Amino acid sequence: MDIQGKTILLLGGAGEVGMAIARKLLEDREHPRKLIIASLKQEEAEEAVRELQEEFQEVEVEFATEYGNIFVREEFKDRAWWELQADPACQEALMDDILNELSPEILENSTVYRMILRHKPHLIVDTINTATALAYQDVYTTARQARELLGDGDEAALKNMVRRLLSTLYIPQLVRHVQIMHRAMVDAGVQLYLKVGTTGTGGMGLNIPYTHGEERPSRVLLSKSAVAGAHSLLLFLADRTPGGPVVKEIKPAALIAWKAIRSGRIRKRGREFPLYRVTLDQAMPLEPGQTFDLKRLPESPAGDEYLKAVFVDTGENGVFSLEEFKAITTLRQMEAVTPEEIAEVVLDEIKGDNTSFDVVSALDASVMGPTYRAAFLRPLVIHRMHREMERTGLDSVAFEILGPPRLSKLLFEAELLKRVFGTIPRVLARSPESLSQQLIAYLEEHPRFLQEILAVGLAVLLPGPKLVFARRRDTLLDKHWERTTWQATEEQIQRWAHSEWVDLRPENMEHWQNRLRRLLRTLEKENQTTGSRFDRPLDAWPRDEHGEPVVDPGETVGYLFIVEDGGARKKR
Repeated sequence: MDIQGKTILLLGGAGEVGMAIARKLLEDREHPRKLIIASLKQEEAEEAVRELQEEFQEVEVEFATEYGNIFVREEFKDRAWWELQADPACQEALMDDILNELSPEILENSTVYRMILRHKPHLIVDTINTATALAYQDVYTTARQARELLGDGDEAALKNMVRRLLSTLYIPQLVRHVQIMHRAMVDAGVQLYLKVGTTGTGGMGLNIPYTHGEERPSRVLLSKSAVAGAHSLLLFLADRTPGGPVVKEIKPAALIAWKAIRSGRIRKRGREFPLYRVTLDQAMPLEPGQTFDLKRLPESPAGDEYLKAVFVDTGENGVFSLEEFKAITTLRQMEAVTPEEIAEVVLDEIKGDNTSFDVVSALDASVMGPTYRAAFLRPLVIHRMHREMERTGLDSVAFEILGPPRLSKLLFEAELLKRVFGTIPRVLARSPESLSQQLIAYLEEHPRFLQEILAVGLAVLLPGPKLVFARRRDTLLDKHWERTTWQATEEQIQRWAHSEWVDLRPENMEHWQNRLRRLLRTLEKENQTTGSRFDRPLDAWPRDEHGEPVVDPGETVGYLFIVEDGGARKKR
């Protein structure tokens, strides 16, 4: 397709992939006449346009903005999902729009239908993560809550929960969205629709360690993949429908990164992490048979300080710490693909080149995997984040945004070993009891680091056993041990210690020594060959000034996810 003089609607245009595509479109000498940047928030769309106007002052192009949730009717487009679900009238309207037969009224009230008809673009590039937007409404939690209400006799609450359940069904929402998009594009005369989709797991399999919950594989995560797959087949059908636009889909199969490296307050779902005034001497003894119910305990005191750190901004995937970024992008984990590479493929496909990455035309061989460029630039990200940490004096270990809690807990444990002992041989030279005592002493001497651990929702398990935790605000309670009532049995303590608590007991220190001993043996074994057979020779592992291999949290935890959790990717 010749884009010169054309009108292009860029859905999700303010995101990292959307902005990379916008730049590619404007850098091209056959650039469009009009570019509409659509985003969820008005300020995001307007800021993106200002940035593009400043960058492309010599390009003659008309800019426009659109904003709002494209999956709902226009009167709801600026309201949060939780707000709509709290209003029974809105729930009824959502059910009508999703479950009823598609009518002219539903069509004409739709946000995205009106948007497309307003501009009548020749081309639509859609970078919105549709699967995430739908699947993360979490029908499983809603269904569980509805079932719990069945025997309570609270008819009003049950009706409200059933309405909520029916308005969060994934497939009806996806089917309705595709129906509306197709009708809008036919009515507006759109010539080409190109979707930047998702695999749901960043190219990894059912063994993916990044599950946003300790259930492996997570039903919510697999639902995202299922919705993404269903979306691809619906687009496949749309492309075969006479009278409609040509339909293509690019499906990256790696972490899309990165947008920027910054420092400052960390936010999760728009909320900041307050630092809680909790010390080790406030640890609660866990007596056998004791009932632990966090909601019945007083909220821990929070000051006016918030968690600050150096982070890499990965756009819609959120912000990651240095060690989280290293773990997820290490070889045979999710690895990475850059937004610019995706944009190049998008532009080639728009112009009619066969890139072999179009899912609609080749479902089996079209995912875009990790790239040499991302691997080549990865050390630069790590170097710049280290430099920013030195400049600001801020940490960058784990934010509990990448998920799961086990990742954060392992990263913090490894970081403590690194800070206190530095190298793997020094860790192996101590007794487990000595390791435990010295790590506890470090937290006593560095209360700020303890506060950072507690701020993201982890707890610290001391010998005894005793638990150090922060009674956080209700809006931040996202860990299983925080949300449930449980008995302090040995089995239960081991469960949380494995997945959601920073465990400083000697037995866990012994476990870490065994891990590091295996890692060191592997590094030394793989160093005995000069060929390309192995992934991690000792020569490639980070070392200190004396040449000893260091405890590198991100690389170490990435390695553990592969060998201990069976979480290696199979294809790239």
